[in-house]
Amino acid sequence: MTTTAADSPQPPRHIPVALSTASVYPLSVHDGFAVAADLGYDGVEVLVTHNGDSQDSSALNALAERYNQPIVAIHAPTLLLTQQVWGSAWNKVQRSAQMAVDVGADVVVVHPPFRWQNDYAETFAHGVRDIADAFGVRIAVENMYPWRVRGREAMAYLPHWDPVPQDYQDVTWDFSHAASAGASSLAAAKALGSRLRHIHLTDGISPSTKDQHLIPGHGTQECVEVLQHIAGNGFDGAVVAEISTRKAKGAGQREEWLAETLEFARVHLGQTLD
Repeated sequence: MTTTAADSPQPPRHIPVALSTASVYPLSVHDGFAVAADLGYDGVEVLVTHNGDSQDSSALNALAERYNQPIVAIHAPTLLLTQQVWGSAWNKVQRSAQMAVDVGADVVVVHPPFRWQNDYAETFAHGVRDIADAFGVRIAVENMYPWRVRGREAMAYLPHWDPVPQDYQDVTWDFSHAASAGASSLAAAKALGSRLRHIHLTDGISPSTKDQHLIPGHGTQECVEVLQHIAGNGFDGAVVAEISTRKAKGAGQREEWLAETLEFARVHLGQTLD
């Protein structure tokens, strides 16, 4: 029997492991690119904030070229703390999509609407799909978590903090948010299937009312199992380190934590370490 090239087993795709600029906060976007290059990451996700460079495609392209770090995703300014950036909710999504095109990224990360954004929430699923089609990018809606006030759950997001049952074509999964919600990341990854477009690699301890963004392996989430799962199921997105380093004791400890996160990803994705 003759074996053709089409019949031969294909090598698994190298899943890029990138660094979110949120991981070096409160340092600058420039620092994010520099750290990613120093540690050997495969690229950068840019969180759009009040920082001027994060809003400037030309500045981002210059940083990407200087540090040889492709931009894998743009995180739209849909956080509570960036509500004043880029105006209305739909303008945030559209400008982020345009920026993704300008810098060569194929994914835009957005949060689901807040409860008080009624009109935006009503058309959100269809709207992000239309913008994604118009700009030729993937708009991946991120899982969030319930807010708790005096021990009781409050509805903070519409239609829900959990994107799994929603009509979204693409989803970003964040392990820290899953920990805060008491959700199983492995169950979500399996349920999402090909809709799982993007991963924020971090960790958290359940139950918790805080969004902890721990180093992966330092919490209770199924980070190992999810990485092993996507390594073998045809996942064609990126894994992005998004840990909190605000309590790091100087640049040395910050880089140690980010290097540990990168090694964790490489090991459990089955990638060869240099």
